[in-house]
Amino acid sequence: MGKKAIIVGSGIAGLAASIRLSLKGYQVSVYEANSYPGGKLSEIKIDGYRFDAGPSLFTLPEQVEELFELAGKNTKDYFQYKRLAINCNYFWEDGTRLSAHSDVDKFADEVNKQLGEPKENTKKALKKSAYIYQHLAPLFMHRSLHKWSTWFNKKAFRSYLRMGKLGLFSTMNQANTLQFHHPKLVQLFNRYATYNGSDPYQTPATLNIIPHLEFNRGAYFPVKGMHDITSSLYGLAKELGVSFNFNQPVEKILVKNNRAIGIQTPSGDYFSDLVINNMDMVTAYKTILKEEVQPKRLLKQPKSSSALIFYWGIKKNFPELDLHNILFSNDYEKEFKTIFDKRDVYKDPTVYINITSIHKEDDAPDGCMNWFTMINVPNNQGQDWDKIKSKAKKFIIKKINNTLKTNIEPLIEVEHILDPIGIETKTSSANGALYGNSSNNKYAAFLRHPNYSSKINKLFFCGGSVHPGGGIPLCLLSAKIMADMIPNA
Repeated sequence: MGKKAIIVGSGIAGLAASIRLSLKGYQVSVYEANSYPGGKLSEIKIDGYRFDAGPSLFTLPEQVEELFELAGKNTKDYFQYKRLAINCNYFWEDGTRLSAHSDVDKFADEVNKQLGEPKENTKKALKKSAYIYQHLAPLFMHRSLHKWSTWFNKKAFRSYLRMGKLGLFSTMNQANTLQFHHPKLVQLFNRYATYNGSDPYQTPATLNIIPHLEFNRGAYFPVKGMHDITSSLYGLAKELGVSFNFNQPVEKILVKNNRAIGIQTPSGDYFSDLVINNMDMVTAYKTILKEEVQPKRLLKQPKSSSALIFYWGIKKNFPELDLHNILFSNDYEKEFKTIFDKRDVYKDPTVYINITSIHKEDDAPDGCMNWFTMINVPNNQGQDWDKIKSKAKKFIIKKINNTLKTNIEPLIEVEHILDPIGIETKTSSANGALYGNSSNNKYAAFLRHPNYSSKINKLFFCGGSVHPGGGIPLCLLSAKIMADMIPNA
């Protein structure tokens, strides 16, 4: 019998870790509290409508493809996707509308036409984003920040010489204000801070790395919906012999002589040669590792923002909408101050609407649309969420009606709501924060738990809460970084 590995949680990083360790020769068992895999990357079906429940943007598809290639499989036999021609449609209440074409030249032309911004400014911004990616991705995305080898190599030293140009010493908003003339374009580029739950008026300008992924590398859509990422990886893992145990919440990671030896569940104790935690790091230390030495400094770090999502079945087609749509607040700075300082929702929120039925028609009945309607909200600090949800719905409907010149409420025939408490309950995300600790200071990237425990031998970590970023690609990368630390069985 080969060596055994236990993974706590079947989020997207847990699935990727199970595949990688299986290919390294381990007998892998995954224990999941829910009745389904995927964590945040799940789906909801209601009365003829299907919704991707969580992450809605897909970039760096090669991170998914690599897992199939490692297994000697043809990705297209399991998972297919297409590149988007329009990354997002942007709307303002004054009637301004802008389509973010994936083609950079077309995007620059559109920005010039709608906002009067010189084309060169848009192109320079995306070149700068690519420059940041070129020099920071090897450090912050593809390697562990907690290994000396990451910091002492030629690529790292070359990056140190460029720190001023990489945005470490200014905020995202400061950098974008210097880059662009038009405040609406500043707002558009500031929104990329929300991709990891941050505030553009606080987070460092290094996060201007994100537009490079969406424009220069491309935004994509899985032809069967985002949940197909989960389904395809889950299917591959099972083919490789990974054992999945659903409805099996882990109560404790068993530690003996400073070594992880297995887990405790309601059905009994299970032992292994190593344990991988895919649960949110903060939640893990408060629950299944509560008897172990706590990383107090990390646990005290402020958390990222959360989300309030209304899954709406809309009995009408809106031809002006695309897969991704943003209806902007008239005062972006006040919106973020309300979220992060007052821990409340702003009366004029920025509304994100994701409509997969644009590309996958069977996600909604004929003549209808499935609206994943989301606003950024504070994480759960004990607020009255029933009250917040009630007023937020009114604010969202008002924003939609004023911007799209419609009356949306009578068109809503299906509704399901997910708030920070629900996110915390379903995904074990501490306080319902979507991305773990906040990135609202220049040192945030370094204030993440490593992919391994320095106190407990054979205990490893993967997932968004241990990677300085967020989203599907970085969760997958966290699993890769971690798996590279583990020798073959």
